[in-house]
Amino acid sequence: MPTITLRLELHKPTKAKQEMYERMTNINTQFANWLLNHPKLNQATSKRFKEFSSQRFPSAIVNQTIREVKSQRKHQKAKRFKTLWCCFNNQNWNVERKGEFYTVSFPTLEKRVGVPVVTRPYQEAWLNRLLNGTAKQGAAKLYKKRKKWYLAVAITFEVQQQEETKVMGVDLGLRYIAVASVGTKSLFFKGNRCAFIRRRYAALRRKLGKAKKLHMIRKIGRKESRWMKDMNHKISRQIVHFALANGVGVIRMEDLTGIRKRAASAKEAGRSLHSWEFHQLQTMIAYKAEMAGIRVEWVNPTYTSQTCRCGYRDKGNRNGIRFQCQACGYAIHADLNGAINIAKAISGLRRLT
Repeated sequence: MPTITLRLELHKPTKAKQEMYERMTNINTQFANWLLNHPKLNQATSKRFKEFSSQRFPSAIVNQTIREVKSQRKHQKAKRFKTLWCCFNNQNWNVERKGEFYTVSFPTLEKRVGVPVVTRPYQEAWLNRLLNGTAKQGAAKLYKKRKKWYLAVAITFEVQQQEETKVMGVDLGLRYIAVASVGTKSLFFKGNRCAFIRRRYAALRRKLGKAKKLHMIRKIGRKESRWMKDMNHKISRQIVHFALANGVGVIRMEDLTGIRKRAASAKEAGRSLHSWEFHQLQTMIAYKAEMAGIRVEWVNPTYTSQTCRCGYRDKGNRNGIRFQCQACGYAIHADLNGAINIAKAISGLRRLT
């Protein structure tokens, strides 16, 4: 079943509560680092915490931490935890609606009480599904980001697979970030505005670099990443809505290993979009499609941009955003031609999700 994660901001927790959450995080991190080197980690249970400390700590958190530490050591992912946030399994946290507000409760160092959360309409829709039983709650994590405390909650749900058999191809590129094609209909997302904004960020970073303001460079980088993520969310959402509106049951995309080699020069599309988060965009399209009951298939990208509908294949068929077959004379937008060929999977399917 598909799973989504909601990030619920705790509504103005008191200073005392924030200090308690900090203490919980510190205790949990110290326990995890102590446990990481324990000779009997594989046999560890919640009782093991008493060897570490005599202070009171919720066994629900201890059990989740033991699972995480076991996983980390098994796969040799960590030698030391910088921060290990407190986590709760699906039976150890709860959500309720009180009037117009939603509250979540979870184990703490004090008594368990409902904590109000800040919600957006789409989050409320998912919380209502938890309450009416049409979705199931998974694990939750209490964490802090930019001086605010959040509870990240996992929600699983069933989707009804689309019965439509139409196939849509999505081509990702530089001058046009995405082009979708189904039947005779198409959807374009130009890259010129995105390239302009990327150039502006790049110029600002160069200016800050000369001034040796490294902390500002990092800040600008995070801001640009958030902007790119937001753009990818908007593009992926429109693509999936376009698919649903046109009765699509399957979305096909290229397995884009080596996407950055597509540009003929660094000047293509203004500032090159080589570093655009294409993988992130594909991931967003894939999980939004799954939530809508649309299957995603991945195709081999070989020759999708060079092949004509008549079957003739040649590099010379494509010139920038213009495609014209040197054999039959067929002319079309190059990226649209690529999307059509991806929908047909002319080079074969590579992997399915």
